[in-house]
Amino acid sequence: MEIGILTSRRGNSENKEVKSGSPKPINGIVFCSKGKRPSNAKHMADKNRAGSQLLFLVLYYSIRFPPPHGFSICNIDRESVKKGIACQALGTSFLASDLTGFQMDKNQIHGTAIFTLLSMAVMIFSSATLVQCAVINLWPKPRIVSWPLPLATLLSPKFKITSPNHRYLSTAVYRYLHLILTEHHHPLVIPTVNLTNGSVVQSLIVTIHDLSAPLVHGVNESYHLKIPSTGVEASLTAETAWGAMRGLETFSQLVWGNPSHVASGMEVWDWPIFEHRGVMLDTSRNFYNVEDILRMIGAMSGNKLNVFHWHITDSHSFPLLLPSEPGLADKGSYGPDMQYSPKDVTRIVQFGLEHGVRVLPEIDMPGHTGSWAKAYPEIVACANMFWWPAGYKWEDRLASEPGAGQLNPLNPKTYQVLKNVIRDVTMMFPEPFYHAGGDEVAPGCWKADPEIQEFLSKDGSLSEILEMFLNSTFPYIVSMNRTVVYWEDVLLDQTVRVNRSLLPPESTILQTWNDGPNNTKAIVSSGYRAIVSSADYYYLDCGHGSFIGNNSKYDQGNAGNTGTGDSWCGPFKTWQTIYNYDITYGLTEEEAKLVLGGEVALWSEQADPTVLDSRIWPRASAMAEAMWSGNRDEKGMKRYAEATDRLNEWRGRMVSRGIRAEPIQPLWCARNPGMCDTVNSS
Repeated sequence: MEIGILTSRRGNSENKEVKSGSPKPINGIVFCSKGKRPSNAKHMADKNRAGSQLLFLVLYYSIRFPPPHGFSICNIDRESVKKGIACQALGTSFLASDLTGFQMDKNQIHGTAIFTLLSMAVMIFSSATLVQCAVINLWPKPRIVSWPLPLATLLSPKFKITSPNHRYLSTAVYRYLHLILTEHHHPLVIPTVNLTNGSVVQSLIVTIHDLSAPLVHGVNESYHLKIPSTGVEASLTAETAWGAMRGLETFSQLVWGNPSHVASGMEVWDWPIFEHRGVMLDTSRNFYNVEDILRMIGAMSGNKLNVFHWHITDSHSFPLLLPSEPGLADKGSYGPDMQYSPKDVTRIVQFGLEHGVRVLPEIDMPGHTGSWAKAYPEIVACANMFWWPAGYKWEDRLASEPGAGQLNPLNPKTYQVLKNVIRDVTMMFPEPFYHAGGDEVAPGCWKADPEIQEFLSKDGSLSEILEMFLNSTFPYIVSMNRTVVYWEDVLLDQTVRVNRSLLPPESTILQTWNDGPNNTKAIVSSGYRAIVSSADYYYLDCGHGSFIGNNSKYDQGNAGNTGTGDSWCGPFKTWQTIYNYDITYGLTEEEAKLVLGGEVALWSEQADPTVLDSRIWPRASAMAEAMWSGNRDEKGMKRYAEATDRLNEWRGRMVSRGIRAEPIQPLWCARNPGMCDTVNSS
């Protein structure tokens, strides 16, 4: 057995007290072993000597060379040290050469901190046997985990959760209590832990500081979870009920086996990097039953995602039954069995609140509104016309895909209908954000309308028409106490866009989907808040080919579509692609503050309930972790390699919870961690 002092690769620049040529400030202490150790007298003597050496080294180095980031104590095997494998005992991926997880401020190292150091050393070396660090797979990975020793204890069959009464949290507590007692998850790789003797966790005590905080953007979702190595009570403390829900999910993932075991001697401090973490689902092109949507929201909650962006309507169907405009759904939906009633909406919104997920409605307009023509043909331009007539140039198309139709901003009747729609939607959805669409206004559609043709003939422009539309709808939405979300097109489209003076940043959020980091930069540099859904990274429908029929591109004699499969946004977005995307890439520190977060998007041209789970999961899980705790380790290195085993485990747990998530590797890889990795640069 050996004791190693871990030094920082950052060198002396972060600790000016260390002179050139002096030893680097310690970041951690690793107790390395050569495999299985016998529990005998010689072993215990070795441990005692090692403990003495450890105390001396800790005291010497901490007094002479105070660590700039504090220090860590962790027990890992020497092969992992050689390979630079992360130390998992502390719960976050601290490489063996740069541990900073279990931190103490450098000014606390002196004085009373010496007692803490002594206590920690005694705790480490007082047990009868010393085991290697275990891995407890958590997804998304928490920000800070302290687990000095790989301990676990039994969970009482009569385990209970005690929490304050709260309309939505109480439901979540009941749900998690049932899950924790009945799941009996069987990990793909059983954690190697020491079981504590005699101690059984009987309860989890939940404490909330602010029970009145509503579920809105920016609500505090932080929590502190503590599972002691001795005693019968675990504790979960959160600022709000919504943070407590995140902590309950983490606790549930720390339980496994039959009888149930739970990690012990562990503390978790956790909070998200980004406040907006969502999934967008299109329910117009193909219909999804309420149960499908609820299942998705439940899975979102498990991944600590907090926004369901519901793209409800489009040119293909209008499935939302509105009290003031029932004809839109009666005539514009696929049928009476493919509609969402006000009761359905209430159920979905309520379910979202019980899972800490906001439901953000989108009624796309003025483009993508062909379905409105079934009820009001007079307010829709180019309705029921072929989307790209023969002989037309692409820039003169009537729509970007089959399903033409755009609201006519010059017809006063348009705004009568719109005000009814907006009022009903704001009454049905309590969410303070209102998504008003605004994407893909096709010039050819408006040019095909006689009334608009006359306007254009008098030196009017298409951008002026869009400005008329926004001038009539934006203030009304804001008057309903809503912040308006638009797709980026309203400002960034090359042909039809409005002057930014019409959209004050304090009331406007722009969602980007084109040109990756460049459009994000364009939005935030103009002072707008941004939601990132870059098609190059976050579109889950990409890579499945085109749905256009009679397409000669697929003839064997035509080449050139093999790379993307004729998918406009191909290729397929792998979980690694999603995980590695940095949504604030290229932004200044101030610009990055305007990025609210991100959403993966599933457009439903080629998706319906039969593939819903596998199209979304576990790829949305990849974004969930990147949004919650990031995609980099403590050294700033991408941690996708370390994430693979955890995602395998999390995907397996999701499947056991009824989510038909697609696999990311053969089961053999999950059972043999690291064996499916590459050790060569691409």
